[in-house]
Amino acid sequence: MGADAVFPVLRSSDYFTRPSIDELVEREAADPGYCSRVPNFVVGSKRFGQVKFSGDTDVRGLDLDEIVMFGLHSVVVYRDEARKPAVGHGLNKAAEVTLKLDLRTLPERSVQVEVLRCRAKKQGARFISFNPMNGNWKFEVDHFSRFGLVDEEEEEDVAMDEPVARQPITEVGDPLSNGNELELSHSLPAHLGLDPAKMQEMRAALFPNDEDDVDMEDGFPSDHRHLSRERMNVDSPNTSSAKGPWLRSLSPLHDSSQKFGRRSGMLPRKEPHALLEYHVHSPEPGPSSHGILMSGKNKGFPMRMTKVEGFKLPPEQATPVAGKTYSNCVVDAALFMGRSFRVGWGPNGILLHSGSLVNSPGTSLSSVIHIEKVVADKVARDEQNKVKEELTELCFSDPMDLHRKLDREILETESDSFKLKLQKVVASRFVLPDICRSYIDIIERQLEISDLSLSSRVLLMHQVTVWELIRVLFSERAAGNQLELSGDEDQEDMILDKKEGSVNMDLEALPLVRRADFSNWLQDSVCHRVQGEVGSLSDARYLEHIILLLTGRQLDTATDIAASRGDVRLAILLSQAGGSMLNRSDVAQQLDMWKINGLDFNYIEEDRLKIYELLAGNVQGALLDSPIDWKRYLGLIMWFQLSPDTSLDILINSYYQLLGEGKVPNPVPVYIDEGPLEEELQWFPGDRFDISFYLMLLHANQDEKFGLLKTMFSAFSSSYDPLDYHMIWHQRSILEAIGAFSTDDLHVLDLSFVHQLLCLGKCHWAIYVILHMPHLDDAPYIHEKLIKEVLSQYCEIWSKDEAQRQYITELGIPTEWIHEALALYHEYYGNRQGALENYIQCGNWKKAHTIFMTSVAHSLFLSSKHQEIWDVTNVLENHKSEIADWDLGAGIYIDYFIIKSSMQEDSTMDDDSDPLETKNELCKSFFIRLNDSLSIWGSKLPVEARACYSKMSEELCELLMNSPSEGQTPDLYMGCFQTMLNAPVPDDRRASYLQEAVSVFTEILCGDSC
Repeated sequence: MGADAVFPVLRSSDYFTRPSIDELVEREAADPGYCSRVPNFVVGSKRFGQVKFSGDTDVRGLDLDEIVMFGLHSVVVYRDEARKPAVGHGLNKAAEVTLKLDLRTLPERSVQVEVLRCRAKKQGARFISFNPMNGNWKFEVDHFSRFGLVDEEEEEDVAMDEPVARQPITEVGDPLSNGNELELSHSLPAHLGLDPAKMQEMRAALFPNDEDDVDMEDGFPSDHRHLSRERMNVDSPNTSSAKGPWLRSLSPLHDSSQKFGRRSGMLPRKEPHALLEYHVHSPEPGPSSHGILMSGKNKGFPMRMTKVEGFKLPPEQATPVAGKTYSNCVVDAALFMGRSFRVGWGPNGILLHSGSLVNSPGTSLSSVIHIEKVVADKVARDEQNKVKEELTELCFSDPMDLHRKLDREILETESDSFKLKLQKVVASRFVLPDICRSYIDIIERQLEISDLSLSSRVLLMHQVTVWELIRVLFSERAAGNQLELSGDEDQEDMILDKKEGSVNMDLEALPLVRRADFSNWLQDSVCHRVQGEVGSLSDARYLEHIILLLTGRQLDTATDIAASRGDVRLAILLSQAGGSMLNRSDVAQQLDMWKINGLDFNYIEEDRLKIYELLAGNVQGALLDSPIDWKRYLGLIMWFQLSPDTSLDILINSYYQLLGEGKVPNPVPVYIDEGPLEEELQWFPGDRFDISFYLMLLHANQDEKFGLLKTMFSAFSSSYDPLDYHMIWHQRSILEAIGAFSTDDLHVLDLSFVHQLLCLGKCHWAIYVILHMPHLDDAPYIHEKLIKEVLSQYCEIWSKDEAQRQYITELGIPTEWIHEALALYHEYYGNRQGALENYIQCGNWKKAHTIFMTSVAHSLFLSSKHQEIWDVTNVLENHKSEIADWDLGAGIYIDYFIIKSSMQEDSTMDDDSDPLETKNELCKSFFIRLNDSLSIWGSKLPVEARACYSKMSEELCELLMNSPSEGQTPDLYMGCFQTMLNAPVPDDRRASYLQEAVSVFTEILCGDSC
């Protein structure tokens, strides 16, 4: 390294370093390598301040003039982002910054510290101190970009409204357009494939009177944000009194790669004109100057959609979206008047919008407002669409109670010193049959309820079959256990030799037993469809009758029908159906021989040939023109085509392969397959399958990663209600508990079920579900955030239900979170005393102090509840280091009681000091604090609080006037009156003190003259 590269470069005469450049040269000569480890290196400007870099700093070869730039109220280190080193290297490291502020531009002294503290916090810095005498502001930073306050030149470039308006900050390389050019690379019109110029033309045609009031950017109105002074508020009350233009010059922390968008000649933006004003109970829209308003109460929205007529654009009107695929998209007022109205969600599923459904015929631009309620409790409604409490319990509470009783693992996580117990259910495959049976019992109790719609009954019966399938596919039996045989006498007789009583199973027989159970499940799940179709046939069509019975593997009934019709040969063939492969081969060879010999099949009934093809194992040929559902088709492949010892995995994968080739029926969801549906649903091949088929695929691919979990556990895989997740969540939980799969990517399922529970007021179960969400390293606080949101938003529900509140506590939710939600709830409804108690319980001392001072203290004091004030202030005093302006807040009440008590004591002083003089000093100091407190809290204190301060002052003044006065000097008397005149008391009381002072002064003069 050359000599020039050893030392830093500094050319500006206004800048300095410590050690200086000369000292660095001397120390480098005495200690080689010193410049690579300079301790506490300082770079400063004589006018603007300095930066002291913590620890050892490598300053070799640094061009300090280029790297460090001071300006008025700001400092920038590494303005060029391309040349900025990583954090911790060069000068991009932790440092202590001192800026010299111009005292003439600062607000009043009482608010300076808190405003600067807030400013430092917003920039990611840590406030150290501020010296109001010389204007030195010190703060610490971890790394550098730009810190400080906006300089005067930038302040002039930023367009400000009242209250403060700020331009959005953009990255270099994507600046805001200047009003004369349209930069469309990231604009909404360009994203939609539209022409921004045409969008402006359309807007000009629709809103000609508003053209001069809006700045257009990228073909749409620019979105200037308005920031009120309340956004600057911190816990200390003194920022409320900050006035003047200085506050409007504050801006967020600027990275050196960011800048303000500026436009020449930009006019202040006016308030947007409204499209219409909508009243909930009035069908007539009217003009408004405040945007689209929702008048009236925010509760009691009608269940059905409410619609009013607003602005409409006829479909034939030429628009920039006419003739394109976008013309059938959702359109609403936000497309051209987004600053006035946007789609929004309200409580309990209320949706407010001004659009229409996607791909609806006749869609046109309009501003018609719709209020709809999206219900998530359809599963708990009866045939008359009324919510039944019994259904709610059976659909939600009973399954959750069952889930709660299962074994589980506990994972303790820590979040901000609070511990949270995450849960995960664990279960053995040996107990899976009992778990499935318990869920089935709950569903069967639902089926016993009257007034259920037919579609609901179909879904419930399907849920029973799903739980049975889970038992069949994923349960285990220990080798050597006794197996109780069940089913028809011919059930899977080719797999197990039937014996009386029970049999012992070895390990090799377990797959065959599972196959037999799966065969029984298929028969049971299609039995009702077979019987329904058979019942619609006439007795003369007995061959078709037999075919239908074969699709459900009802061989006994089929054989009896053939024998009763005198068709003995067919009956013999049917009695051997599904047996050994030798029988199938014989039938197939016979059919082939007939074809080779040129047999005229016209002399054989078509249905009889279908039966022969089926018995020969040619399922596709037998059902070529016969519609049949996917479960029966799968069963036919299993029973008549594949070998009896074929494993389930091969069977399922074979069907999946044929499905891809389009040779087998699609496993459509049950509500499409069986219906009936209350509303028409669109389904496309491969769109989504029935959850039963996904379970089969999961079993067949259990040794591989299963990539269909999200689709499998979507609502549409088992229900036509897209918001119903009540049973899917349990099925997912049980399958994961037995190890059928493992994933951390099903948060949509969890949160959808949480939303459904919350819509029904089941807040405790919603929190229970959140606790079962897996822990993610990249989102460790998701559980805390969700639980706090539930507690806060639904506080009115769970706080009034003692059972819910007790269960939330049992779940291990920190009591601080519970009290924080209660505090917000009480504060919202004006119960300040309740809010104060809960803020104290949750440890939010700043908020508790604010509520105590502004809403509670004066009420208690004027009601003479001094003990309650003393108890609250003693609790807060233990944390006064965390409370801003404690001495001018609750500390006043503590000191008042102490001063009053000491003045009331009659004991004599042991020292030589004058008791009256001591009391006068105490009162004088206390009255100064009262006046400062009134100045700091300002308008936040109500009239009652000011009356409270006056009462304090009057009582202390009374005690001061009644103090023993023998032997006191006239100056001390007059000093006491001066103290009382400075107290914050009403004018009439101050006038009485003045009269008393004049009287005493007259007596003193008369005494001196005598």
